[in-house]
Amino acid sequence: MSVRASESPQFRAHAWITILAGGVGSRFWPASTPEAPKPLLNLASDRPLLQDTLERAQALAPAERISILAGPHLVGPFSRAIPSLTSASFWVEPAARGTAPVLTWAAWKAVQHDPDAVLVSLHSDHVIDPTAAFVERVNTAIDVAQNEGMLVTIGAVPDRPEIGYGYLQPGEPLPTSPAARRVAAFHEKPDAETAERYLEDGFLWNTGIFIWRASVLLEEVRAHAPEIEPALHHLEAGNEDAFFAEVKPVSIDVAVLERSSRVACLASTFRWDDVGTWDALSRTRPTDAQGNVVAGAGHVVEGHDNIIWSDDERLIVWGLDDVVAVRANGVTVVFPKHRAPELKTLLNALDSDEATR
Repeated sequence: MSVRASESPQFRAHAWITILAGGVGSRFWPASTPEAPKPLLNLASDRPLLQDTLERAQALAPAERISILAGPHLVGPFSRAIPSLTSASFWVEPAARGTAPVLTWAAWKAVQHDPDAVLVSLHSDHVIDPTAAFVERVNTAIDVAQNEGMLVTIGAVPDRPEIGYGYLQPGEPLPTSPAARRVAAFHEKPDAETAERYLEDGFLWNTGIFIWRASVLLEEVRAHAPEIEPALHHLEAGNEDAFFAEVKPVSIDVAVLERSSRVACLASTFRWDDVGTWDALSRTRPTDAQGNVVAGAGHVVEGHDNIIWSDDERLIVWGLDDVVAVRANGVTVVFPKHRAPELKTLLNALDSDEATR
């Protein structure tokens, strides 16, 4: 991570990359823990998701303009997993308050470095390929953000009626940037029938990949986010801890994007998956001839369409179909694959000792 901007003329001027990496990923329990959260799991390859995200970021900007947004407790685990990271790789958030406060704070920090900064906000735990198509689409979004003063989001083109994602509804094309469209509306996760209709009507999945001029985001926060605006004076005074203490937890979608008239979208030209639950591994990792995904010390006998994950001890599944079996951190859990999105229900049913021992 030592590439200098002057050595890489393909980088867009003023592009800054922020990588959101604060979540635990409880839907990947027991493999995911506060000390080793989802971005450190090898859910798509033999490398942590965070490392794949960093490589995509390095195709967009030099190292000095790439920052991982995470709490102080994650700096050590991330640095141990990816030795190329240094203290300069992180913008350490004083407290977890949701995506709107942390992205507002990141925009404020970026403006201090570069008044013309354009922020590209990525998640640390997504699967995206091919990288070349991703870079091309993000660079187009940077141009739209710079030239139009819009808050730009990239929407993934659905290949199935997915009930686990939010959607966005494309509106009219921008007159001077016809590849981009205004966002007519954001829609929460639908039921199965509604998801079918969204697919037919050309809606896009809301990927959470955002591109905007940092100064424009701050303008829109002042105009539309009463959960955050009253605390901005703390940032202006240089008191970041006070800012995080005062703001209300809220997502960037709710606080700004659903309220602003300056939101545009670009349809993706790459494959995207947020790897939200264990069953997503059927899409992100290779399967055997029986459709099984086996990671680590797992083995399947007389079974198909299973997901087997074992960090340490040998885990054998015999005569079962369509199950998830995970052995990690001294815990073994087995459940039907279709119930993977409900894993938090199991965690809520367990007391804290059972869930961690």
